[in-house]
Amino acid sequence: MSNVNIKPLADRVLVEPAAAEEKTASGIIIPDTAKEKPQRGNVVAVGTGKPDEPITVKVGDSVLYGKYAGTEITVEGKEYLIMRESDIFAIV
Repeated sequence: MSNVNIKPLADRVLVEPAAAEEKTASGIIIPDTAKEKPQRGNVVAVGTGKPDEPITVKVGDSVLYGKYAGTEITVEGKEYLIMRESDIFAIV
């Protein structure tokens, strides 16, 4: 788990994406050019929510999100996504 000095605002969530798959289920190695963006990650920071919509995810949750959800940011050399909580499909 990362310790990050970013505090998302309102209904925003900071997610550390999981590593892209290196192999298929049958053992075929996937080259970098064919890897898909991960759609799974871990929540590392959450905002306070909106007055009428409290945040339901918490730091440490493993989540599924849309392929093109969020905005990529780099903090101290690490890649993160910042997205609205509504872009998260499920907690796994």
